[in-house]
Amino acid sequence: MKRTAMTAAFLFGTATLMSAQTPSLPVPAAPVARDVPGAKELPDKTLTYKILFDVEKGADKPGDINPMLLTAGRFINTLHTYGVPPDRQKIVAVFHGDATDIILNNDAYKVRSNGQDNPNVAIIQSLKKAGVDFRVCGQAVMARKIDPKTIQPEIELDLWALTTITTLEMRGWVRVGS
Repeated sequence: MKRTAMTAAFLFGTATLMSAQTPSLPVPAAPVARDVPGAKELPDKTLTYKILFDVEKGADKPGDINPMLLTAGRFINTLHTYGVPPDRQKIVAVFHGDATDIILNNDAYKVRSNGQDNPNVAIIQSLKKAGVDFRVCGQAVMARKIDPKTIQPEIELDLWALTTITTLEMRGWVRVGS
């Protein structure tokens, strides 16, 4: 019995370390939270997680995936690992501020970033497939002179991030981020 538990712990740890390459996770580009033996608070299969990821800051480098998208992916992968069903995951990501340009499709992003591909396209597609609802601030889109036709199809255009964020918070979403 001990050997089985040790093997399971080893496999879980290995899976955690290699999760960026594990296609069985909902968001393959993101890891799973590392296991903490004896942790008191774990994801609860009976709760509905209504989480709002506030994506305001850009990545440190134009070629990097936005860290808040990786956080969202890690959260979803962790919920999945602990058995929280997809219908109990109500996840929204709101783009605004310095993160606005990552909503661009690859061609439009390349124009704005000296030919650099948009490193966020694949994770946005994976997150969308995992059930994430994406919104972008219309005020930021206008301020940055972004043609709405160049926004990735997974992302909806809202009036203003402040309206989206406060409305979702009043409806029970918990804000993570900025």
